[in-house]
Order: sequence, then structure tokens, then C-alpha cells
Amino acid sequence: MAPRRDLPTLQEAAAILTAKRTRPQRRPPPPLGRALNRTLKEFDARFGQGSGALEARWREVVGAEIAKRTEPVKLTRGRTGGPSSLEIRVAGPSAAIIQHQAQEILARVNLFLGADAVQKLRIVQGPLQNKYEPAAKPRRRLPPLDAAQEAGLAQDLAAAPEGKLKTALLALGRGVLRQRARVD
Repeated sequence: MAPRRDLPTLQEAAAILTAKRTRPQRRPPPPLGRALNRTLKEFDARFGQGSGALEARWREVVGAEIAKRTEPVKLTRGRTGGPSSLEIRVAGPSAAIIQHQAQEILARVNLFLGADAVQKLRIVQGPLQNKYEPAAKPRRRLPPLDAAQEAGLAQDLAAAPEGKLKTALLALGRGVLRQRARVD
């Protein structure tokens, strides 16, 4: 059996504690680039001229027709001054059409990102992740019928029973009268 050891005195405990650390050393903070990466990407997407801004403004850059069929996947910068390439995803059979428009797409992207920002275009077929919906046209409110037409329509439908049918017939009658007014 091991010899019995007495507990250290207060002076011995203080000397031991000053000589040895009881807590693990504090780790240094992560590099600044890693800590700010998410924030920088958000700013780049919102205000920058990088790939985030290209994704956000793809429809404006290439036009509505091309944007319906494509989406940017990634922008690869060339190493040591090599050519940069843009990879775009194309929906199915549209790849042949987009291949013929590659020079136009490159010209538009370079106009947005800066001269010679992208030299090569890589086309990958696959389903699109972002569906670009065309902006809905605001519906024009049609002018109301004049009082005489409205009174005539109400008189014609006076015998109809109240309910959904009468409401639908009134809407139909108003539409027909508006069409006649447009043609005349």
C-alpha cells in the first residue's frame, strides 16, 4: 500500500497554485475573416459587385427571357490571373438555345461585373432552384357604368330571385355593357 500523504499546508498550497495553472489556457479568438464571413457575404449580395449581387440581379443583367431558363450557380475566379468562369444552370432542352446566346450572356455579365470579369461560361443542365415569376401586371379598374345603364340593368333583372345567380348576372351584364362601350 502507498504511504499515506498528508494534505499540504496553506503555504505549500499557495506555492503549488502559483506554480501551476488550474484553468486551461484561454484560446485565442478565431481569425477576423472567419468571424466576418457571413456579414461580408450579406453586404456583397446587397451592395457588392460579386457573385451575390449577380444572383440577386440575374433577371436585370441577362433579361427576362434568359432568366426564365437559367440561373447562376457559381462564379469561379481564375488562379494567378487565369480566366474566370461563370457556371449557370439551364432548364432541360433550353441548353442549346442558351449555348447560342453565350457570347451575349458573357457581354451582359461583364458589363455588370466589370470589363473581363468573366471569360468562360459553363452550362450545366438541371432543374432550376429559383423560379423567376414575371411581375404581375396591375389590373386596370374599369370605369363604372353610367346611371342610365345601371338602372336599365337593374330593371331587366328585377324579376330574378335574390342570391348568387342574380349577383353573377349583374356582373355579366356590366361586363357586356362595358365591352359594347369600348367597341363603340
